[in-house]
Formats: sequence, structure tokens, C-alpha cells
Amino acid sequence: MSLRTSASKLFFTPPVARPTAVERVRNTGDSAGAAMVRDCWTVAALLSLAGAVALLYFHSRNEILLSGDAVAHINIARRVFDSRTPGPLQLGSVWLPLPHLLTIPFIVGGSMWQSGIGGSMISVFSYVLAGFGLLRLLSIWSRLAAWIGVAVFAANPNVLYVQATALNEPLYLACFIWAVLFFVESSRSLRRGVPQAGVSLEKGAIALTAAILTRYDGWFLATVCWVAILPSAATVIRRMSRTDLASLRRAAFKALLLTALGPTLWLAYNFGVYGNALDFANGPYSARAIAQRTTVESAPPYPGEERPITAGIYFTKAAQLGLGEGSAAKVLVLVAVLASFICAIRGEWLPLVLLWSPLLFYSLSIAYGSVPIFLPVWWPFSYYNLRYGLELLPAIAAGLGLSVVLIRELFRSRRLRLLVPAAILFVLGLCYLQAWRTVPICLREVRANGRARLDLDRQIAAVLKSIPRQSTVLAYTGAHSGAFELAGFPLRRTINEGNFFIWDASLKHPATAADYVIASDGDPVADSVAHHPSGLSSIANIEVAGQPRTVIYKSEPY
Repeated sequence: MSLRTSASKLFFTPPVARPTAVERVRNTGDSAGAAMVRDCWTVAALLSLAGAVALLYFHSRNEILLSGDAVAHINIARRVFDSRTPGPLQLGSVWLPLPHLLTIPFIVGGSMWQSGIGGSMISVFSYVLAGFGLLRLLSIWSRLAAWIGVAVFAANPNVLYVQATALNEPLYLACFIWAVLFFVESSRSLRRGVPQAGVSLEKGAIALTAAILTRYDGWFLATVCWVAILPSAATVIRRMSRTDLASLRRAAFKALLLTALGPTLWLAYNFGVYGNALDFANGPYSARAIAQRTTVESAPPYPGEERPITAGIYFTKAAQLGLGEGSAAKVLVLVAVLASFICAIRGEWLPLVLLWSPLLFYSLSIAYGSVPIFLPVWWPFSYYNLRYGLELLPAIAAGLGLSVVLIRELFRSRRLRLLVPAAILFVLGLCYLQAWRTVPICLREVRANGRARLDLDRQIAAVLKSIPRQSTVLAYTGAHSGAFELAGFPLRRTINEGNFFIWDASLKHPATAADYVIASDGDPVADSVAHHPSGLSSIANIEVAGQPRTVIYKSEPY
């Protein structure tokens, strides 16, 4: 085969919109489709085992509660039913509600709450669901590509750690992958004139709504999905019968309404509770407000601030570091990018555009949304939000799987066809082995940023265990919720910022509001104690390097 012929075949062979393996077994009982269904069950079993083992491993090392965000997610869910003022208003205004609502059944029991395992259950399930969805998505091209893609994703050490915590990235990745899968299936059905296109569109809208209520990335994804499917819809509408067209219109209308429901509900909730529909974006606890409060006035801008290209480079680097930190990981990312680009220009652009869309979202978020990413290898040589790079992992996994498909189409040599996937898996194994030896970078981040906080929480928890169980505590749980969790101290015995009017009144009279008061330098309770110190006596003074000094007071009437 000449180089010119190879290039022509590689870039210009038009793709054929063939039924997926799952569709074939559903419709005709095709043996290849049956094999893919068996693969799906196999992947589900293997990933369930891997997720459970990883959870037990990191829990045994006391590392699933290192992330302050993970602890906050667990306790937001807990206070919905364990609070002086229980109910949906305890969900807050910034973090989206779906992960917290799904976590509630797993933390009703005290032991699952205290250990943090209850908060990890949804993440483990999401990890399995994401791998299962990736297998189905990549099976559109080939069974081998699907297995390689799943291996890249599921064996990633950083994914295995994050899915063992209560962070919301695993749930979002599952929603993201399944939304892409259903929109791709709908597009392919439209191109083949199959009536099931509307059904896939409705399923895609359900996945999008779940993504929208999990992370704000989903709001961007929903826009990209609907815009990306328009060309397929516009092409097929001209040759559809009136009956099929009416059916498709009904399905599309329902799917659009469902997609719009998520943002509408969240905007309405913020407006009803806080009087500002955009409180999550510009309120006192938004990312922008926190950045303004914590940034020194003379500090230089963070990397990528108001520079979307630099922001995109930092995000891509975070994704590469999540894969591995050596040259081998850079090569794998480059192969994935090239394979994705080639497949896109051949006509299979929809799934690849959707899978790579986080690159655009985070470029804009870092540049204009006060969402910095700090890397240990680039200035400012620190760790912050590195886990966001995992959102490109499905795209990298798909690109590496597709590279095998392209090589098989380009060359007839059986030896080369076997050598390429073996080489990819070998290099991948080296990357992941090195990551385990040097500690996965997402785990390194929470160790660097979370150990001091966890130490402070443990010392506060020790004091909480020593006070009478029926006593009440005034505290800013946005900073100390982990202490109450570790102590197993009921949140309904606390007065905290989620209690609204009770909280505001208590800050004016801390000594009479509660039996004990926990004040950390810089928090609202510390300010309250500074202005109203009478009636309070210090019983503990806790100082941990890197954390604000915390003083625990006892009300004298008690």
C-alpha cells in the first residue's frame, strides 16, 4: 500500500452509520451484538469489584475524607434531615443538589456518615455506570476500541481515588458519557432514518438534566449537545414522512422541555430562597466572591485569568498529569488528539466534539469564571482543582481506542494490528504504575491541602465527644462540618449558617444562644465573639499549622 493511498484511505473514507452492537442484538439477535452485551455485563462486574476494592483501600488509609469539598457534600446531604431547620433549604445555593439528594439514603445511619463511606456510594456506582457507558459508546467503532477506552478510563489511579470519595466528579462523568452516548445514537438513527431517534433524544435529555443538576459543566454540555445534533436533524427532516416527522417533533419538544427544567428549577430555587436567581454565580459563597475575599490585593493574576488560551493549556496539562507525569503520558495524549481529529474530519465528529467540549468550558471558566487550576510543575507550583482535568479522560480514552481502529483500517498486517493495541496498553500500564509509585496526583492534592484541615477537625471532634450529648453548639459548619461528622455529633444540636434567622439572631447573643461556641479566626462566629464576649469562657484553644486558630467556649449559664 502506497503512502498516498494510505493517507487517502485514512482521511477521506466516508464513515457508514452502522447500527450499534446493542441495537443489532435487540433487533436481529446478531451474535456480535450478543458478545457486546456480554462485554457490558463483564465491564459492570469488573468495575464494581475495582470500585469497591479502591474504596476499601483508601478508607483503610483514612484518605476518603481528606478533601474538604467531599466532607462538605456529605454534610450538606446530612443536614437536609439532621438540622434544627431540616428540609430542602439546607441544600444551599452554590453546589447543585442532585449529588446531595442521592447521598441522603446512604448516610441516614450514623456509621456510614461518620466513616464517609455513605458519601462514596454514589461515586462508586457512577464510576461503574461511566465505564459501562463508555463501552457502549466506543462499541460504535469496534469492540477492541471499546475495551481499550474502558481500560484507559477505569484503571486510571486518579479516577479510582476520586470515585472512592464523595466528590461530584464521578457522578458528572457518568451523566456526561451517557448524554453523549444517547445524542450520538439519536444522530445515527436520524441518519439511517430509524424511528427510535426520538427515544434516544429523550434518554439523552434525562442524562443532560442529571448532569445539569450535578455540575455547572452540564449547563454548557446541554447547549453543545443540542447545537451539535441540529445538522443531523436538519438533513433528515426533508425526507421524513409526516407521521415520523410529527413523532420526532413531539419527542424533541419533550426532550427540550426536560433539558430546560434543570436550570429553571435551580434558578427558581435561588430566587425563592435568596431573592437572587444568580446567587450561585454572584452571591457571597460563589466562586467569584470567595476569590475576591481570599486574594491579596497586590497578588498577580492566577494563570489563565482573562487569557482563555493559557487557561486551556493549563487545563490540558491537568488532564495529562491525571494520565501520567512523564513523557509517555504526553505521547498518549498526542495520539488521542490526532486520532480524534482524523475521525472528526472523516465525518464522525459529533461524539468527539462532545467528548472534547470540557476543554472549551474550562478554558472560559478559568479565564472569566474565577476557577483557577494550579499545577505542581508550572507556576505557581501548587495543587488546586487538578481533578477537573479528569473530565477530559473520556475523550483521551476514546481517542486511544480510535487510534487502534484507524491503524486496522490503514494496514492489513496482522502483526501490526496486534502490536499497536499492545503498545498502547503497555505504555498506559507504565504511566499508571508510575502514578501509583509516586502517588496519584489528585490524592497528592488533597494530602497537601487537606491534612491540616482534617487534623483540626479531629481535635475539635475530640472536644465535641467530651461535652454532654444534649448540649447545643453555635458554629460555622461551612468550616467545621467534618468535626461534627467525625464526632458523630448530631447537626440538629448545632446552630449554623444554614438555620437562617436563628443563625442571625444567635450571632448577636452567642452566650445565650448555645451551650458551647466554636470560633475560628476570620469566621462569623469569631467576629460575633469579638463583639459580644460576655458570658463565654474558653475551654479549648486549638492551633494547627496552616489552619486558623480555633477557640471553643462554654457559656457560663451552662
